[in-house]
Amino acid sequence: MHILTRAEAVARARLLRVDGYDIELDLTAARTSTEFDSTTRVRFSLRAPISDATLTAAPTTPVPRTDSAVGDSSFAEIKAVEFHELRLDGRRLDPAVLDGNRIPLEGLGAAGELVVSATMRYSNTGEGLHRFTDPEDGEVYLYAQTFLDDAQRIFACFDQPDLKAPVRLTVLAPPDWVVRANGAGRQTAPGRWEFTETPPLATYFVTVVAGSYHLIEDSHDGIPLGLLCRRSLAPYLRADANEIFEVTKACLDRYHELFADRYPFGTYDQAFVPEFNAGAMENPGCVTFRDEFVYRSAVTEAERELRAVVVAHEMAHMWFGDLVTMRWWDDLWLNESFAEYMGYRVTAEATRFRDAWTSFAIGRKSWGYAADQRPSTHPVAPSDVADTALALLNFDGISYAKGASVLRQLVAWVGDEAFFTGLRAYFTRHAYGNASLDDLLAALSSASGRDLSRWATVWLRREQVNTLTPRVDVDAAGRFTAVTVRQTAPPRYPTLRPHRVGIGIYGPSAAPDTAGSVDTASSADTASSAGTDGSAGTDGSADPAWAFVLLRRVEVNLAADAPDGDTSVVELVGTPAGRLLLVNDGDLTYAKTRFTAADLAALTQVLPRITDPLARAMIWAAAADATRDADWAAAHYLDLAQAALPAERQLAVFEDVLRFARVTALNRYLTPQARPAVAARLHAVCRQVLADAAAGSGRQLSAARGTISLAGTGAAAELAAWLDGRDVPDGLVVDPELRWSLLHRLVVLDHAGEPEIIAEAQRDRSARAAENAARARAALADPAAKARAWDRIMLDDQTSARLIAASADGFWQPEQDELTASYVERYFEQVTAMTTRRTPHAARQTAHCAYPHYAVSAHTTQAADALLARDDLGRVLRRVVVDATDELRRAIAARTLA
Repeated sequence: MHILTRAEAVARARLLRVDGYDIELDLTAARTSTEFDSTTRVRFSLRAPISDATLTAAPTTPVPRTDSAVGDSSFAEIKAVEFHELRLDGRRLDPAVLDGNRIPLEGLGAAGELVVSATMRYSNTGEGLHRFTDPEDGEVYLYAQTFLDDAQRIFACFDQPDLKAPVRLTVLAPPDWVVRANGAGRQTAPGRWEFTETPPLATYFVTVVAGSYHLIEDSHDGIPLGLLCRRSLAPYLRADANEIFEVTKACLDRYHELFADRYPFGTYDQAFVPEFNAGAMENPGCVTFRDEFVYRSAVTEAERELRAVVVAHEMAHMWFGDLVTMRWWDDLWLNESFAEYMGYRVTAEATRFRDAWTSFAIGRKSWGYAADQRPSTHPVAPSDVADTALALLNFDGISYAKGASVLRQLVAWVGDEAFFTGLRAYFTRHAYGNASLDDLLAALSSASGRDLSRWATVWLRREQVNTLTPRVDVDAAGRFTAVTVRQTAPPRYPTLRPHRVGIGIYGPSAAPDTAGSVDTASSADTASSAGTDGSAGTDGSADPAWAFVLLRRVEVNLAADAPDGDTSVVELVGTPAGRLLLVNDGDLTYAKTRFTAADLAALTQVLPRITDPLARAMIWAAAADATRDADWAAAHYLDLAQAALPAERQLAVFEDVLRFARVTALNRYLTPQARPAVAARLHAVCRQVLADAAAGSGRQLSAARGTISLAGTGAAAELAAWLDGRDVPDGLVVDPELRWSLLHRLVVLDHAGEPEIIAEAQRDRSARAAENAARARAALADPAAKARAWDRIMLDDQTSARLIAASADGFWQPEQDELTASYVERYFEQVTAMTTRRTPHAARQTAHCAYPHYAVSAHTTQAADALLARDDLGRVLRRVVVDATDELRRAIAARTLA
């Protein structure tokens, strides 16, 4: 099969204009068949014959002629099982002329019509038209995922983002099914659904959702709204429908206000679909979400906040990506960075989740920092995305979190009014078309009166991240005599950048005569940090003498050309030093930060007392980053977690900190000999929080999860008792997800086995249970069970990608190093063959989950380096192994500090 190159896409777009698609999908046999029929009539016309002169004069980067798309010849794409009809302008084409997934189009006239009728195959990887049978009730569910270049798995098309065209869709389905798509639809005869023609869409937005879905409908401001899920999840969707609709309506109103441009695609359905391979997909008019967002067990406010952010993120795409689409995947950031920024901003502004930016700072932004420091780092807006395979690899923390952070800084620089004035002009000029970085910069530069070209060069076109380190002098009276912020860059990526940063001083509450020095407009609202999700308030935070607050905050510009990277903060000279100096207070810029030596040494005493949740998130994130860089020992970070987690009242922060402490600092950065004692200390912390939390609160649930995940053999009896319904803390519901967590940990500790897994799977027959059972079976502390799990991971090409990933996720356990030692070498021997047999997403997911992350040794890195030395390694696998091995090297470096 051919991978589309950028050169081919540019040439084809210069030759062709796609005028419309008429698509008919016959899904009537979906309950029993693994295949479906697809008929496509695509109308297109030639823009002009291509010559060397027009190639050179074109506004985008000139490309050489190719055999595939020049003059009066081109190609369309399809991945079919069998062809029934293949005609170009009425002329029958022989299927034998196909070149892999390409239909050669020769002898094109000014206008053309391609008709393709074929049998296609359903997928079980979340790519193309995914088919799923619900194990609870046997009902069949379908949904289309056409991203990135998978439209051709469903219908014949010109599969690239800048050949947008209207779509008319007809679907034949069982008469009792619910069917939804991009446009409004109606059932014109039993089982026959006809959908209104859409505005011009990129092929990767075309979708259909069909099956025995449960549907809940509503409307807002003239926009029809719908929620869909599997019937087995209907009670849980009904329970949360009001919340989801409330978030949806609030976000629509806020986007209308900010963009001054109404939602452009008519209906707005949100379908929660099974085995989805991402968080969600922004199909115009019919957004698809992973159905884990329909909560069948108790969740925390942090998890509800995440769902709201994803709703807001996908809605932002209706303008960024759907209304105005990137020309090619090198401008992916025009979609994802903007949606990430607007998703968190609008969630914080329009919904009850006012602390969304705090969650971003501790979670998503840390993801961006990690991605940006790996060997595979790339610019936010790279200029060398040569083909679609490379484009897939750029859907990472850089394109999402770093891009959003850069945009947040841009807004702080040019101001809201100029930013949104520029965006409105951009939407108006490029509506239903395509655009590039230059188009956006032109609109923003015009609106702001600033030349943004230099900003774009250093922030969007260059990779890696700067580090900001404070240097201070303090006199005998405890006042600053000098404050300097030094900006540095990695030697291989020496770019220094302009930064707008806040610098905050934290300490005991200021006396009345100095309170005016606090910049209240820049301070976070601390009312919400008092523990709205079950804090017991026993940490002393209500005592003003105990609490540390923001005493003073200044915003300064760090110049990229400052001598030695040093910027003197003269505004703070003479200011009392307080107990902590926080660089990037308010999280305005994208940069790693460090502390003074004295502040770092005092973190265990200071951090628990800081009242501002965003400030705490910034401190936790900086401490974790220093730990990842081996600038601070993992043991010190774990001491900080032990000291400060009991006082952490922001659940998103509590959960992210505990996750890094357990998964990374404890299980990878400490030696096996040091782990048990430290794990017992963290387990005791979680037990303390569990005992102090309000019954039935999210804080109680988070602490219970931590207690389970950190339990050692000595705590196995307590876990078994909870699983049996005995001695459960008041208010804690041992629901299906918590039961599986308990059983999984008991399996890892070798206190439960296959009989208990079978019994739990019989008790819970849901799709989620099937994944949990697969994960638990792979975690069994038994050689035969490990062998079976490994064969499934590496050799089973029939099971769904989601179940295989669950097996891979459960296979490696830090407590089972000896049991799995022989599989380290086997991973590097077998992973290449596995990835060549599976689709790109399935290969990437399995290769990542199955990597021996806990085998921290030079032997593992040597085996990885030997694999990477091969010339035949695919780019997807190479990226997975490069990134995972870099994390392994960080773990090895961290252990040298122990």
